Amino acid sequence: MTRAAESKTIVLVRHAEAAAAPPGGQDAERALTEQGQERAEDFGRWLRAHGMGCDEVITSPAARARQTVEAIACGGCSEAEVQVERRLYEGEVDDVLQVLRESTPDAELVLVVGHAPTVPAAVSLLADGEGADAAHEALSLGFPPGAAAVLRYQGQWSDLSFGAASLEDFRTP
Repeated sequence: MTRAAESKTIVLVRHAEAAAAPPGGQDAERALTEQGQERAEDFGRWLRAHGMGCDEVITSPAARARQTVEAIACGGCSEAEVQVERRLYEGEVDDVLQVLRESTPDAELVLVVGHAPTVPAAVSLLADGEGADAAHEALSLGFPPGAAAVLRYQGQWSDLSFGAASLEDFRTP
């Protein structure tokens, strides 16, 4: 089997529910709520139950995104070392695509935690209507904090483009 024929999994997550910034506080410092923490842990358990171990985890530097990754790990999906990627905070959809293209070539599952509206837009553009009807229908209802999209892609990370993946599952908290 050639590397181009290998199946890849992309899990794009919007950070879990976060508290509002305190007066004078910075947006990047917003922390998860207790409910956000619990729901992110539940998602980690779901990943583990479905045999989805992470080969690579990439997160925005915002506190709420890093805490989402930590909670997912506490739930049982803790195999990968976490990379903090500045482009995922206040970045554009093309930044998400580029981050994925730079994934380790032999990684089979890459989990990315970022923010709205960038993560939801990236999911829509990567799948471009392809995949499970139920997942697309759920996605059309919105992408709340803590929601996650599971996409499949055939090929090398460096060749990933919009429209090249299929949306296989969409989970909301």
